[in-house]
Amino acid sequence: MDLSERQELIVDIVKERGPITGENIADELNLTRATLRPDLAILTMAGFLDARPRVGYFYTGKTGSELLTDKIKKLSVRDYYSVPVVVNDQAHAYDAITTMFLEDVGTLFVVDQHGILVGVLSRKDLLRTSMGQQDLTEVPVHIIMTRLPKIKVCQKDDLLLDASIKLIENQIDALPVVQEHERGLEVIGRLTKTNITKAFVGLVNQDRI
Repeated sequence: MDLSERQELIVDIVKERGPITGENIADELNLTRATLRPDLAILTMAGFLDARPRVGYFYTGKTGSELLTDKIKKLSVRDYYSVPVVVNDQAHAYDAITTMFLEDVGTLFVVDQHGILVGVLSRKDLLRTSMGQQDLTEVPVHIIMTRLPKIKVCQKDDLLLDASIKLIENQIDALPVVQEHERGLEVIGRLTKTNITKAFVGLVNQDRI
């Protein structure tokens, strides 16, 4: 985040004299409290300053990069996951390939009739199958999919950073977002590398405003 000249002066004053009230900061800059209020709000929301009732403002001691790191660590999967792309476990490989092509995704989640996760299909799984001599309209996806418990999943309340680490460490493109159900794990979304990239880029751009 790029600070204005006045905001930098406010931070310097709080560094030297904090905790200090908004009225005293305004006096230092020969400004009214009302004029200063938006700058103090921005600096507080951005994390450069903190405020305590009847005490005043004080400097948090964090740099811009540290504040950005703090924000990243607080991001949640629930704010960034997208609609899941699924196939039924009774579908055939040809159906899965068609769905993957039409939806432009690299991973399909295989569910039963109740929407419960039973497997995952990747491009590699389908490519490997298509290179064989089998009729793809006759090969059921449950034969070629990766099954639980080998599937990596996440939940909507997980931290986005933790989900990102799962993707990297397991060298996969997407995680099913699931919630507990009496029948098993219900698929409610998908989290992809694209979702995460958009989240981080959006956060950085917001920080530059």
